[in-house]
Amino acid sequence: MAAGWIEQLTGSLEDKRRYRQYKARSEQLPANYRTAIEALDRYLNYFGAISKGDVLLAMLEDLIDLFEQSAADGTPIREIVGEDPVAFAETFLQNYSDGQWINKERARLIRAIERAAGEDPEKEERSVR
Repeated sequence: MAAGWIEQLTGSLEDKRRYRQYKARSEQLPANYRTAIEALDRYLNYFGAISKGDVLLAMLEDLIDLFEQSAADGTPIREIVGEDPVAFAETFLQNYSDGQWINKERARLIRAIERAAGEDPEKEERSVR
């Protein structure tokens, strides 16, 4: 009961635990891999605008898994991200688009334009059924 109330105020305690684990794992990486993952983390958080905590954490956990394995294998940073780190980050992010707040805004825009154009998408859905 108390945990539910606390989570209402602070967010999921499980998500916080997972995030702390991700940060601890990233601190264990060799310096050049740590620098790369910190830069990617920052970019993905700003560009991705993922609003669902579980989706964000899944993305970060997949990213740290990739970098840990690459560090263990001695894979050069450029082999991981390629020549264009922005393209890598944005391609990586596409796998987690369900959590982006922009999806809700895209749907809202489409509905507003349909209404403005005199179309009623809900009416069309009802007639299809």
